[in-house]
Amino acid sequence: MNNGMNITPGFMPNPQMTPQIIQTKFGDVDGDGFFDTVLLTGIQKPDSPLWQHLTLGIFYGRTQQIEQIALKENIGYNPTIFLGDFTGNHVEDILVISDTGGSGGIINGAIYSFVDGKMRKIFDAESFSDQLKYTVNFQNHYQATVQSMSPQKRYTLDLTYKGKEYLAEIYNSDGTLKEPIAGWVDPISGLYPIDFDRDGTYELLTMQRISGRYHADGLGFVENVLTWDGHKFTVDRQNVSIEGEDLT
Repeated sequence: MNNGMNITPGFMPNPQMTPQIIQTKFGDVDGDGFFDTVLLTGIQKPDSPLWQHLTLGIFYGRTQQIEQIALKENIGYNPTIFLGDFTGNHVEDILVISDTGGSGGIINGAIYSFVDGKMRKIFDAESFSDQLKYTVNFQNHYQATVQSMSPQKRYTLDLTYKGKEYLAEIYNSDGTLKEPIAGWVDPISGLYPIDFDRDGTYELLTMQRISGRYHADGLGFVENVLTWDGHKFTVDRQNVSIEGEDLT
């Protein structure tokens, strides 16, 4: 007797293809005063930390309805969710982040916000990275310049901390370049919610690695603080940081 179930002979469900709950958060994400449950689910690749088919699930506390959002970048490592108000409307938004596993440490990141009665994506790390344009060029006398197009800023890095052996590969004895060298700035590799003003509204701190001749030739990081202007995220302030010289 099969109790009314049609079972194909020899078929067994594959548990590896069953979505698992990766993380659960609780908060009011639609502003109705009721707690909602936010789930991040996915299917883990066998014998690997890689997650696939990443999906955001929202169980609305007041209506008892469930909404599922298939993430655009739905493959990644160490996927996490964070709830916080990024737009200043006193309603929690949903930040989803995962690592791509690439050599530049690039991440996938998106923010979803309840707008006009619907959950909408208001930030995408890949799209925002495409808007951030930079040039990186080595200069004479052991320096490199990083120029940002928006906002329009120029940063001058002192390369002497890289050591004599490193400098000798690039510079002549008089401090002039042996040949022109251009580096680059990677897409966003760090995305951190921080309430700088302690006013209950989070800003986004993004980090982008500055590379010289190759990826392992790190020159520092571009740090942007993003704030919501009522319609989109914009760069509120920008800095460049470098690693300190090891004294031991």
